[in-house]
Amino acid sequence: MKARLNLTIDERLLLDVKKFAAKNDTSLSELVADYFKKISRPTKKHNIIQFVEKLDKPLIAEDADLVELYYKEQG
Repeated sequence: MKARLNLTIDERLLLDVKKFAAKNDTSLSELVADYFKKISRPTKKHNIIQFVEKLDKPLIAEDADLVELYYKEQG
């Protein structure tokens, strides 16, 4: 079931958001609903390993001598 919501915001902000919605092929209602969903969900706690696993892999050969590479960079 959907309900109506009346918002009061700065007119310039409203114009900017309407442009953003049009550019992203969405509606103001969808933007507001998506934002409300995002802030009302409990945040999942992540540990450091999950963050590290999401990082891009470095452009270093797997068999590279990291100590040698380090000292080449320093010298």
